[in-house]
Amino acid sequence: MPEAVVARLRPHGRALFWPSLAMILILGGTGYFYGSFDETWQNLAVLVAALVLSILLWLLPLLSWLGRHYTVTTRRIVLRSGFFVRVRQELLHSRGYDVTVRKHAMQSLFRSGDILINTGLDHPVVLRDVPGADLVQSALHDLMEHSQNPLAARRQQEQSAPPDETTMWGVR
Repeated sequence: MPEAVVARLRPHGRALFWPSLAMILILGGTGYFYGSFDETWQNLAVLVAALVLSILLWLLPLLSWLGRHYTVTTRRIVLRSGFFVRVRQELLHSRGYDVTVRKHAMQSLFRSGDILINTGLDHPVVLRDVPGADLVQSALHDLMEHSQNPLAARRQQEQSAPPDETTMWGVR
């Protein structure tokens, strides 16, 4: 059976609220103060300050948010993060793991949460602030259950089947 993409996720868009509010305030402040100074260099300083603040307070958080992807397929979970330095991590469903959802108050309001995947290593893998965290948890449980090793499943069926011995009465 070919591998199919079940879901493509990224952190909740709520993470862009403060950067967007900062951008609105920067644009409003720039529009208010630009042209109100007598010196040209002062007006240019307002534009430069607006540009620097826009990059620091809006563009970098946006790129950070865009740089984090979670892809759930029928066989594995692929976590990709980073913008300049890309990090890719894969977890196979067939290896088995424990899935836990952790929510704080704001995440509960928006039905999102952190999904902790304990693979038996030192630190669990965390899908941060995923929308629909409970649905993702149940989907991961279903995918992990269906992705048993086919050889092990066949061997288990053969062991649990009764022996195929037929006896006819009166014949040896």
